[in-house]
Amino acid sequence: MNTLCQDFIRNRFGIDTAVINLTQSVENEIRDIFREIDAVKESNQYKVIAAMQEHSLSDTHFTGTTGYGYNDRGREILEAVYASVFKAEDALVRHQIVAGTQAIALCLYGNLRPGDELLSVTGKPYDTLEEVIGIRGEGAGSLKDFGIGYRQLDLLEDGGIDYNGIKKALSDTTKMVFIQRSRGYSWRNPLKIDEIKKAVDIVKEINKNIIVMVDNCYGEFTETEEPIEAGADILAGSLIKNPGGGLAPAGGYIAGKKEYVENAAYRLTTPGLGREVGPTLGNNRLMFQGLFLAPHIVSESLKGAVFTAAVMQKLGFDTSPGPDEIRSDIIQAIRFNDPESMIAFCQGIQKGSPVDSFVTPEPWEMPGYDSPVIMAAGAFVQGSSIELSADAPLKPPYTAYMQGGLVHEHVKLGVMIALKYMRERKLVRF
Repeated sequence: MNTLCQDFIRNRFGIDTAVINLTQSVENEIRDIFREIDAVKESNQYKVIAAMQEHSLSDTHFTGTTGYGYNDRGREILEAVYASVFKAEDALVRHQIVAGTQAIALCLYGNLRPGDELLSVTGKPYDTLEEVIGIRGEGAGSLKDFGIGYRQLDLLEDGGIDYNGIKKALSDTTKMVFIQRSRGYSWRNPLKIDEIKKAVDIVKEINKNIIVMVDNCYGEFTETEEPIEAGADILAGSLIKNPGGGLAPAGGYIAGKKEYVENAAYRLTTPGLGREVGPTLGNNRLMFQGLFLAPHIVSESLKGAVFTAAVMQKLGFDTSPGPDEIRSDIIQAIRFNDPESMIAFCQGIQKGSPVDSFVTPEPWEMPGYDSPVIMAAGAFVQGSSIELSADAPLKPPYTAYMQGGLVHEHVKLGVMIALKYMRERKLVRF
């Protein structure tokens, strides 16, 4: 950071020299980690470009359809590109999918039938899936309502998969094994591709017909391979997370074996219509361009996460992952151990945002969660997790989950303002 830049952030944002010096010191320490992130980005960028070239992407594919959306060539090419990028037989990519949770639910409802069993080998899934499965809430058409069983195999104390336990947990009625790649609201490292592969190999050795489903949210482009390359049968994610590159205005994707993707498409629309309908309404260009930018945007998010971990760890806070740990998602967890520090941090992130910087977030009862949540998010796309945000359930040990950042400088500014807030409230000293 040059002198002119330092003077600007002092005068415009009121950030003092102590905060500036701390962040400068940290950035010098993590330069080698940034280079490793850049190497992954470069590999993934070439992969995306190659997929677009493979399917002869043209500006004629950017126009949209209305009504039923029959014969939307742009939509067909977009899905073919996604299939190539994720090394899958097929893909379903639609702006009509409103969240990653819905994309996952389409895979579950599309491929499970009454009497089947869903087995999660990564413990309790992300909060918003609990009512989909039927382990929280009543009725509403959950899997439980349709007679689909559910069991879970908890993670080991170190946060890893209980590989030996998988063999014992599989039963004759197990139709699908569910793997959540990211940490969600939990203090564990995300699963790396080689860890997913080991779990898949164990399942397939016992019964090759069991469907292995991966919740890929937050994980795309953080490594040079994706879960399909590790043997997974189907995966799903959100376009307002990594693969949308900050440009997709909405949507989700599913990729995997053709049969399983097709079954999910029937749940999105209706049997008999499936993927053949769904107007794109002019969104194709943003979804293509977002995917093109995604490897770079993800690398910026990862740099912001590493920076945040290094700063907060230096100040004595526990972080997961640590700054020098290998990452397989864009989420950075910080444990504050008291609500005041956690709230101040989230409010500082909000004040560093380009959108809604004048808003002060407070904890509230958010649908789909079992406790009040404070959410800092000044995004151009509502709820976009690839843009800088910080979520924190208001319950011990008061852990904030920060993710995203279209540019590293935004993350850096948000953290500096958060530190300013914490210093002003005497919650941290340096």
